[in-house]
Amino acid sequence: MSVVMTGGKGELVGVITLERHRNKFDAQALKTAEALAALLGPVLALQLRTNRLVAGSLVDRIGDTSTALLGARRPGLKLGALAILGVVMFLAFARGEHRVTAKSVLEAEVQRAAVALFDSFIRSAPVRAGDLVKAGDLLAELDDRDLILDRLKWRAERDKLMHKQREALAKHDRTNFVVLESQIRQAESQLALAEEKLARTRIVAPFDGLVVTGDLTQMLGSPVEKGKTLFELAPLGSYRVIIRVGERDVRYVSVDQSGMMTLEGMPSDPLPLSLTKITPVTVAEDGRNTFRVEARLKQLGPGLRPGMEGVAKIETGRQWLVWIWTRSVVEWLRLLAWKYLP
Repeated sequence: MSVVMTGGKGELVGVITLERHRNKFDAQALKTAEALAALLGPVLALQLRTNRLVAGSLVDRIGDTSTALLGARRPGLKLGALAILGVVMFLAFARGEHRVTAKSVLEAEVQRAAVALFDSFIRSAPVRAGDLVKAGDLLAELDDRDLILDRLKWRAERDKLMHKQREALAKHDRTNFVVLESQIRQAESQLALAEEKLARTRIVAPFDGLVVTGDLTQMLGSPVEKGKTLFELAPLGSYRVIIRVGERDVRYVSVDQSGMMTLEGMPSDPLPLSLTKITPVTVAEDGRNTFRVEARLKQLGPGLRPGMEGVAKIETGRQWLVWIWTRSVVEWLRLLAWKYLP
């Protein structure tokens, strides 16, 4: 006696065959065999679909999905599928602006240093870093007592030599007159040098600007050496932007490209910029190599100060959106494959 086993959806699963050697199967045995087949059929069908991924569950899922999409029911699923298809088609053919994003910092285009022209001591320093100054404002004043004494010394020496020269002229001593003439010129040179140093004891601002570095308020009376930088000044309204572009993105960047810069202190006011220079030297920063790219602001906003940092986006041209969003991953996979594949 053979009884057919079917799954939960009515598909054929197998057959149960029973055999007797003496008595025939009666109706009760047939019913019992059919009940066993009805119980075992769905269990065996489930195990078959589980064990056969490609030919079983995957095929069933594809068939169920196709039935749901092409059948008369489940309109929400059809609308979702159409929406996904529309997005995929849009991404496959849409183009957008490719932008290179990099860290940036605002620098003064011109920066002037105020240095000590001779060895001296600090008498006063009314300004420090962060102060706004105008042309001619006092930045610092050096001690001038030794210079005043030096000026008096050479002035007295010059007067003494001139008196001797007049005596030699009265005595018609031409040789002594010529010697004294050279000594007077030397004394006048030393006097002029002392007066020049006295004039430079007052270090003043050469232009209207901002004191970028320098704070001598805690060093009054301290000695300073000749050539030491006391202050650095930057004019307001003249800036350049330094963009640190990664080595993977620098090939897309060229001079005269445009972009936008947003400062951390002014996130709601983006500033337009234009690239002016790309340096061929790399700088190691944060574990990666970056190139120094210089740009000029097309318009200046209020509150700009040298040293402000932000993020710049450089427009490099229109590309496929799929390429823009997957470029970094694809390039990383290519490099990884080149590194490990033989």
